[in-house]
Amino acid sequence: MTLKVGDKAPDFHVDDQDGKPVKLSDLRGKKLVLYFYPKDMTPGCTAEACNLRDNYNSMLKKGFEVLGVSTDTEKSHKKFIDKEKLPFRLLADTDRTLHSAYGTWVEKSMYGRKYMGTARVTFIIDEKGVIEDIIEKVDTKNHTSQILKEKIDNTTKVVVKKVPIKKSATKKVTASKTAKASSKPAKKAAKKKK
Repeated sequence: MTLKVGDKAPDFHVDDQDGKPVKLSDLRGKKLVLYFYPKDMTPGCTAEACNLRDNYNSMLKKGFEVLGVSTDTEKSHKKFIDKEKLPFRLLADTDRTLHSAYGTWVEKSMYGRKYMGTARVTFIIDEKGVIEDIIEKVDTKNHTSQILKEKIDNTTKVVVKKVPIKKSATKKVTASKTAKASSKPAKKAAKKKK
């Protein structure tokens, strides 16, 4: 990966699923999520696209435009969008010029076999066209959280909240045991008097 955070994002001119040209320069003034993925309708790519779809309104509220990129054709992208009800555009980089510009056409390896393919990488580009973040280890099922930098601290907070509840419950049990224990001598004393 030759691009770094702080670099000017390479401009591009690629058609979307409807054959409409998309240019980075036309998107100035918006934050852009430009995510590269290997192939339409494969399990990992579907999980990633659906996570972005399900959180799309949150992305819009934060000022983001979302564009997916793969080497698939416009027709393939159209089917993928229709099947999964994706609200964002997919770019058909069939000649891999966009992949080359962003360094995402790489040598991969599967079962010892080497081949060329798309690296699953997401670029966050700011309103001025500068790369703000590069996510190279994409969590396909939680990708929106990675993009919006939402830390999963909520689980810690919940655990912290549960601890006092457990302690107070323990105190109640202890208190009731103490009450029973203190009533035993009183019962024994009552028996002795009889």
